[in-house]
Amino acid sequence: MIRKVWDAARDRLVASDPGFLRLRLGLSAVFGIVLAVGALLPLGQPLTVMLVGAISAMTAAFTVHDDTPGQQAVTLVLALVAGAASLTVASLGTSAPPTDSVVFVLLIFVAVYAQRFGARGTALGSIAFFLFFFAMFLQTHLRQLPALLLALLIGIASNAVVRYVLLPRRADAEFLRIRRAFRARLGAVVRAAEAYLAGGGGDRARAQLRRANSRLHECVLLIEDTAPDVVDQRAADMLRRRAIEVELAVQWLAMITQRTATEDLDPRVRDGLIESLRRFHSLIERDPRDLPLISETGEFSKMLVEGSRLAERPEPGDELRRALAELALADVNAQRIAERDYSAENGQATLPEEEPEKTRVFAYDNQTRSAIQAVVGGGLAVLGGELVSHQRWYWAVLTVFVVFIGSSTAGATFVKGARRLAGTLIGILGGVLLALLVTGSTPATLALILVCVFGMVYMSRVSQLVMAFFITSMLGLLYSLLGTFSLEVLWIRLAETAVGAAAGVLAAVVIVPVRTRSVMLDDIAEVLSDLREFLIQVTDLLSGKENVNVIELSRELDRAVEQVRTTVEPLTHPINVRSARRDYGWYVLTTLETLAFRARHVAARAQPGLLAGDDRLTGLVDRIIANVDALLEVVRVQVVPSHRKLVRESGTPACDDVSDPRARAVLSSLDQLDAGVIGLGKAFGVESDTESAQSVKEHVRRRTRSVQAEADSIPGTTEPVSRRTQ
Repeated sequence: MIRKVWDAARDRLVASDPGFLRLRLGLSAVFGIVLAVGALLPLGQPLTVMLVGAISAMTAAFTVHDDTPGQQAVTLVLALVAGAASLTVASLGTSAPPTDSVVFVLLIFVAVYAQRFGARGTALGSIAFFLFFFAMFLQTHLRQLPALLLALLIGIASNAVVRYVLLPRRADAEFLRIRRAFRARLGAVVRAAEAYLAGGGGDRARAQLRRANSRLHECVLLIEDTAPDVVDQRAADMLRRRAIEVELAVQWLAMITQRTATEDLDPRVRDGLIESLRRFHSLIERDPRDLPLISETGEFSKMLVEGSRLAERPEPGDELRRALAELALADVNAQRIAERDYSAENGQATLPEEEPEKTRVFAYDNQTRSAIQAVVGGGLAVLGGELVSHQRWYWAVLTVFVVFIGSSTAGATFVKGARRLAGTLIGILGGVLLALLVTGSTPATLALILVCVFGMVYMSRVSQLVMAFFITSMLGLLYSLLGTFSLEVLWIRLAETAVGAAAGVLAAVVIVPVRTRSVMLDDIAEVLSDLREFLIQVTDLLSGKENVNVIELSRELDRAVEQVRTTVEPLTHPINVRSARRDYGWYVLTTLETLAFRARHVAARAQPGLLAGDDRLTGLVDRIIANVDALLEVVRVQVVPSHRKLVRESGTPACDDVSDPRARAVLSSLDQLDAGVIGLGKAFGVESDTESAQSVKEHVRRRTRSVQAEADSIPGTTEPVSRRTQ
């Protein structure tokens, strides 16, 4: 029993943090702080100086994440320069108010604008801003500047020691951990399918199945991103193909599970299917390095035999058994590639490397507008913060900075502001309790501060609300350490946070606003452009004109859809009180996920020359591209031209008369992709040539939030989902 609980807890930990990337990041921050403080203690520096060293180590760990160790080293050196300039200006500003507030607000513009330069720009802007903030928080003076710069140097050096010596990134070990996380998340999907079938469905079980599928998708992308660091490019391309096949099999299993749950099955049949899912779950619990051996076990053979009866004499539940067998086979094939067994693989073409697009230093775009909004919001925060507290107005400015970092729309700013405020409120309660628990004990206070630092960094990519809780709790402990803790100070912190959130949202809504819908349309246009390019390249591959890597093209489409998911969050978030907008956002997102799913299916099945000389391919793809072009025109101009209509398929589907099961599978997925494009047109009021489209904004129901698998039946179409594969 204890072992079972331990294994379940371990699986949850592994699944929640693939590759332990967040764990390593959190430990890097904590170890960096310990090293910095340990190096400064023998020098007899005051607490203020030691805190600057600790903060330097923490922010370097938290913000510097370039792709390669060499790039990270360059960023750390530049961070030393940026941090020194920030500390110098902050120390000068404290002796000449209101210079400090003016510079602080201008620094927001620089930090937000610097995001256009990628990871390095974001890191340098954030480090400069946070060091300026903490210099004001600690009330540093110009006479302390030499000691502060020494602390900064030691803090950056401490992070470098942790980054390159104590906790270096080991690609092989990280890849294995990510694969273990994949096993755990795959197991979560199977458990969710088992629970769905056992309970006969339900909204809650459906939501669990959707979340499990989404988390598995994230892990698959991590595997693909990490693989090139471990294997050569050819092997990485093969692994991408196999990983997509696993993902498709998982999504198909989810669809069949939901369909089977609605059938009137004999209890013994239902129990047998549940037992099959449990048997498969027991197989995938093995260590990833042992998984290729699964194909030699009796359980694996039995699963394939059970899944092969569908074509001969169908019985209730056979469709689910076959889906499970296909998942088992796809999984073993993928694990063979991961273990560098390429004996059963054929070479795949690769895309030529593209020159990276150069970033313009000066440009007026959404990033620039966000920076302008942040400056205005910062100015409002200074004014409002001064009304709350003459000494701690900078908390309001900090909130403005936090809500604008990574936010590209007014809606995203509003959501981040609400999360920040809620996390601060909860953090005040936590800070009070923690401060009372460790009153008078410096070691205990320091230990809890380190716990809060770890929690803040560990949860930063998962939950802004929880991160804000740890930040506020840590600040309460810092006040206790500095001897200035009081409940009044923490309530001032809450009030300043509210002022900052309000100032940021007001600036985002009033000053050159970037509307969520506008950015969403830009992102959807990017998705459609990627889809168009994918269809062109797939046609060339299937017709035998050119051998191209459509797997990578499907992943580019995936990434574009993920960007839409991020952008559309303010529409789908529960904080949005307008249910029609939430339903609209979910409909658009679910339909785009369906398009990406079908593209992945085509990419996984497409082979050079598979449909060479087949006119059905060119006719089908040409119609889809024409529909995509029509949608692109509507999305870009945000007006529906009267002459624009989407062309629906007339007559027999192209896949019905194809004998080759591989070709039939590809054409079937292209047919479903065509239906998805028609469904997306309904979101923008674009009529098809056989019906009058009505705006989905008015008529879409919340069922559009169904799992991605359910999106195979595009809302508004009457065509049943059928899987015509071998």
